[in-house]
Amino acid sequence: MGILRTNTLSGIGTDGPVFDGVTRLDTFGYVVPPVGVTSDRTLAGVTTAQGSIRFNTDSQKLEFFAQDQWFEMVIDTPDLAVGSNTGAGARGIIAGAFVTGGTPSNPAHTDYLNIASTGNAINFGNLTTGRGNFAAFSSSTRGVFAGGYIPGGLQSLIESITISSTGSAVASGFSIFYSNGTATTVKNCAGLSNSTRGLIAGGTPSSTPGAAVNNIDYVTISNLGNGVDFGDLTVARRFPKGLASSTRGIFGAGFPAINIIDFVTIATLGNATDFGDLTVAGYGGSTCANATRGIHAGRWLNPGNSNIIDYITIATIGNAVDFGDLVNPSHGGAGMSSPTRGVFGGAYISPTVNNSIEYINIATQGNAVDFGDQSLAKYYADGCSNAHGGL
Repeated sequence: MGILRTNTLSGIGTDGPVFDGVTRLDTFGYVVPPVGVTSDRTLAGVTTAQGSIRFNTDSQKLEFFAQDQWFEMVIDTPDLAVGSNTGAGARGIIAGAFVTGGTPSNPAHTDYLNIASTGNAINFGNLTTGRGNFAAFSSSTRGVFAGGYIPGGLQSLIESITISSTGSAVASGFSIFYSNGTATTVKNCAGLSNSTRGLIAGGTPSSTPGAAVNNIDYVTISNLGNGVDFGDLTVARRFPKGLASSTRGIFGAGFPAINIIDFVTIATLGNATDFGDLTVAGYGGSTCANATRGIHAGRWLNPGNSNIIDYITIATIGNAVDFGDLVNPSHGGAGMSSPTRGVFGGAYISPTVNNSIEYINIATQGNAVDFGDQSLAKYYADGCSNAHGGL
């Protein structure tokens, strides 16, 4: 087999060698296309041929030229793996909660759904302990659930699932500590994470019923242990909600009717800093995020459910901006996301509890759209995904 080395050719003009007819490259390596920034598409004196392919270092995507314009090569498939996860792709989890009528006959129930599609959720399995009002967060492989309310009491338990599989959760043997040296039983707390560290914040401890705390704990998701003191929220609160990019964690809302948004740097330790305000004060909404934009949907306005969806740009500070409306005014639900889509389910939708799931396109503004149904009607669930903005 001959080898053509273009660096040894001379006198070929400005166009380079031409391969006429079918050209096959036999290699166990790879082919590197032309690479450049967006402005390099239109170099002076160069005519772009239909079917041209290049790698854009601005967008970090392959692109091709057709119909006299450049298009990005985008893959959107239910089987697309995310990060180090080679299994289920962009999967969302709706975990725990109470069932219709407030009777916790199966508060351990957990569903999963494919974020990239629409349709009904499918039963995943059960939590080790039936509960609602807990903190949820995840890496690209593991979903983690901490604290919460069980019939007759509160929990300090931290448990986990493998998102790409199905089956019951596994108890880690570790607990929320909230800097007091002993396991802290707490409900109405918030969770968020990047790919390595999960944060648990706020809530109501069993030691002081009806009170709220400002504590923040963290755990390492790949090697769960007891919660370690991270710092404090700017204001003690119960029913806050969390979301994150890979660097910054955001906690918003809370009881009684708080509109404050806090932020922390996930990789460091320290107290939260004021970020800005939500458009309306309330508590118990549903949150999600991609790498740049955070979403806070619904909440209890004391009295009454809200259909408000707010958004923030995570890398900046400032007040939230109106995004659109939910299909059903609600509070106390689960949020989950892929890089493009946010999904909400497991919320309390008055006057009755139903099994509704809704979604939005995070990059645009507009009202939510029906996604499908949960396999069991419930509320006060929480959620996570293997494709959220912190990964």
